[in-house]
Amino acid sequence: MPSPVEIRLVRAEKRLEIRFDDGAAFSLPAEYLRVESPSAEVQGHGPGQKQIVAGRRAVGIMRVEPVGHYAVRLIFDDLHDSGIYSWDYLYRLGREQAERWAAYEAELAARGLSRDPPARR
Repeated sequence: MPSPVEIRLVRAEKRLEIRFDDGAAFSLPAEYLRVESPSAEVQGHGPGQKQIVAGRRAVGIMRVEPVGHYAVRLIFDDLHDSGIYSWDYLYRLGREQAERWAAYEAELAARGLSRDPPARR
């Protein structure tokens, strides 16, 4: 499995840029990383339990913390911080971004949900 040679948080653009030793490079939006979090809160505890996370269009990443030599923990500004993003998972997210994003948007539409946060009252 490829390993990252560079990970860069671009706060102003709300994205994580990652370059791997096989030459692959991805620019992953914070919203995409948040809704695809590997945490049990999002993925569930078994097949078919994935939760659809709506209303995160404006989410940003506050910090990127190393986890050993195999992953990072992303701390989002909505205070979600329980997902550990392995190099393998980040690579798959980059490679599968178009398909995963299309499926996410289709699921939001099917459920009548929005990427936008709910309006404040």
